Amino acid sequence: MIKQIRLDERLIHGQVAVKWSRILGVNRIIVADDEAASNGLMQKALMMAAPNDVKVAIVGVERAIELCRNPKADALSILVIVSNPKALLAVATALPNAGGVNVGNYGRVAPQNDGLERRALGKNLYADDGEIALLRKVVDTGLPCVMQTVPEDVAQDLARVLA
Repeated sequence: MIKQIRLDERLIHGQVAVKWSRILGVNRIIVADDEAASNGLMQKALMMAAPNDVKVAIVGVERAIELCRNPKADALSILVIVSNPKALLAVATALPNAGGVNVGNYGRVAPQNDGLERRALGKNLYADDGEIALLRKVVDTGLPCVMQTVPEDVAQDLARVLA
């Protein structure tokens, strides 16, 4: 079962490893990121940041979707992490039975799209007009969508954040 799909440009780090994986009770993390899947050094760094008691797969977006659609995934408790709105939309569209979408951290360090300027939508969400359009499409999937950096933060309805 997919507990959550999280947008976090840093992928696996302390908030994910210590807080989200525990609060969600996951036993699997799937990093759905084409760049990370093809970068051995990045994979090693992500694996070092991952919780010891959670199995991690670092794969491209399409492979992540395949893994999540496998009937064996129903018996697991999975957190899927993506690094950008385009990947988030692909995963959210392909996995309509996921528990929800959490936009955590995006836009501070991600490369800008063709020099488009990002604006602050929250303390940890910055997006340009094209990224906002992608995030609106994610909301349109019908999955519960929130913006919440850490579990202690009050979850904000993503549709309202984007309005």
